[in-house]
Amino acid sequence: MAEKFTRWDVVDYLATEEDMALYLDACLDEDPGDGSLVRAALNDIARARGMSQLARDTGLTREGLYKALSATGNPEFSTMLKVIKALKIKLHAAPATPAKARKGARKKAAGELAAA
Repeated sequence: MAEKFTRWDVVDYLATEEDMALYLDACLDEDPGDGSLVRAALNDIARARGMSQLARDTGLTREGLYKALSATGNPEFSTMLKVIKALKIKLHAAPATPAKARKGARKKAAGELAAA
């Protein structure tokens, strides 16, 4: 008896908004710097949510979304932000490395402690 295999698709595992947000966050961390992994992740999340509904929510055409989020697509940053907002995912920034306290900030804090 021959075994049947199906192609693995991440879309099958993006069931909740938290799954989608964590997936995008991981792709942001692992992106090589050209946005290709982020674009692919947004494409996956869009397919999981429904491309037609996303097109209505962003005001873009379904075909335009497929093209922009495809492997050969080169979407503008504003398009990426529209997609992220329509997917109800929030982006935030954080320093890549822990920041060292500045000398002036330490002196001010020490002065405040002495005054107290």
